[in-house]
Amino acid sequence: MALQLHDSLTRSLQTVKPSHPDGVYRFYNCGPTVYAAAHIGNFRSFVVNDIIRRMLEVEFGADKVRHVRNLTDVDDKTIRRAREENRSLGDVTTEWTAKFHADCEALNCLPPHVEPAATDHIPEQVNMIQVLMDKGNAYRAADGSVYFKVSSFDNYGRLSRVKERELKAGSALEAGNTGKDTLSVDADEKEDGTDFALWKAWKKEDGEVKWTGPDGAAEGRPGWHIECSAMSKKHLGETIDLHTGGVDLLFPHHENEIAQSECCNGIEFAHHWYHSEHLLVDGKKMSKSLGNLYTLDQLKEMGHSPMALRYVLLAGHPRKQLNFMLSSLEAAEKALQTLRAFRTAIDGQAGDDAQFDPVFAAMRDDLNTPGALGALFSIIKQGSANVDAASFDRVMFALGLDLTPPAEETTVIPANITELADQRWAAKQAKDWDTADSLRDEITAAGWTMKDRKDGYDLEPVASRQ
Repeated sequence: MALQLHDSLTRSLQTVKPSHPDGVYRFYNCGPTVYAAAHIGNFRSFVVNDIIRRMLEVEFGADKVRHVRNLTDVDDKTIRRAREENRSLGDVTTEWTAKFHADCEALNCLPPHVEPAATDHIPEQVNMIQVLMDKGNAYRAADGSVYFKVSSFDNYGRLSRVKERELKAGSALEAGNTGKDTLSVDADEKEDGTDFALWKAWKKEDGEVKWTGPDGAAEGRPGWHIECSAMSKKHLGETIDLHTGGVDLLFPHHENEIAQSECCNGIEFAHHWYHSEHLLVDGKKMSKSLGNLYTLDQLKEMGHSPMALRYVLLAGHPRKQLNFMLSSLEAAEKALQTLRAFRTAIDGQAGDDAQFDPVFAAMRDDLNTPGALGALFSIIKQGSANVDAASFDRVMFALGLDLTPPAEETTVIPANITELADQRWAAKQAKDWDTADSLRDEITAAGWTMKDRKDGYDLEPVASRQ
C-alpha cells in the first residue's frame, strides 16, 4: 500500500509520489514566526509535519526527500516585539529561533534540509513582486506599497472554497499571521478591499526595518504571504510536490501563496496540500486569558517529558481536532514505559518483520497515527516472541518516538527551604511537635515535601502535575 494523504484542494485522498524527473520529493511546510516561544498548538502542526517527513523517508529513502521549512523573521509581530523591548529585529528573532530549535530537538523533530529566513531572501521577494507588477497582477498604491490584485486571478478561492461575498473589507485577507490587523488602516490605498499586500511602505513604527522595494515602490518590507512563495521557489522550484501547514493557514495565507506564485510563474504551484487541525485544551480554544495556553517549558516544569507530549499529539488523527488534557500526559508516560520495556525484551532479537505491517498500513492511510498506535500495542499484548527488533525500531523512527529514558535532573533546593527543614528536624528531635508540624506546613505551602529518615530527611518538590 502506497502512502496516501488527504488533499485539501480536491478534498480527496491522493497517492504521494514525486513528480520531478530526479525522483526527489519536494516538501514545504510553513515554519514559525520567531518572536516568542511556540505553544503546544503550534507544535501539533510541526509534529505532524515531522511524521510526514519520516514517512516520506520510509517510502522513498532519506536521499529522495527535500524538506524546506521557513522562518518568518520580519512581520508585524517581530517588529512590534523588537520595538517593545528596544532591541534590534535580529536580536529578537535570533533568540526565539534558537528556542524553537531547542523545542523541536526535545520533541525529536527532524531538522529540515533547508530552513530559509525571510530577511535573507529580500531580493527574491522583490523580484517576484516586480514580475507581478509587470504582468498586471499587482499595482503600486499612493503610499508606495504594492498590492496583489485578487480579481486578476480567476482561481482565487479554489483551495479554501471562500465565497465571493466573504471577500470584503474587514475579512481576514490582510490579517496575515497576526490575526489582529484590519483592512481599515490601508483600505484607502487599495483598488479593492480584497487585495492583499505584497510590499508594505515603511512607517515610523517599523524603526530601522526597511529595504529597497520594486521599481517605483517606497522603501519598506515584504508582506507575509510573498515570503513563503519566494523561499519555496528558491529552494524547491516553481512547482512543489506537497505544501503543508495548520488549518489556520489555509485562508488567507495559502490561498494567497497560490495566487501570487501561479500568476508569477505561470505554472501550478503545488500538486498536493495537506492541513492539520487545531489543538483544543480541555475542550476550549487555547488563549492566554483562559490560562490554557502551554509552552513546552511550562509542561517540563510540571514534570512532564517532551516525549509524552509528542505521544499525546500522535494519539489523535491529524485532520481531527484533538482535545489536550494534562491528565493525558500521565497516560502517555505509562505508554512510553511499556514501549521501553518491550524494546528491552526484544533487544537483539530477529523475527517476523511482517508483524508491523498493520502499523505502517495505518500510517499510509492518511497518516492515521492513533490507528498505528493501536496496532502497535496489539502486537505488544501478544508478547515479545518472534518480534523483530529492527522492525520495531523502524516503527519508532516513523512515529518519531525516542525511547531513551529521560535524564534525571538535579533538583536545586532553595536555601530558605533547607533552613526551614533544619529547624523542623531540630524541633522534631526536641519532641516539639507543634513547632515541627507548623514548619512542615510552611515547607509544604512553599512547594516542597519533607520525608524523614532515621538519620535525617529528604526534600522533594511537590508534584505539580494535575
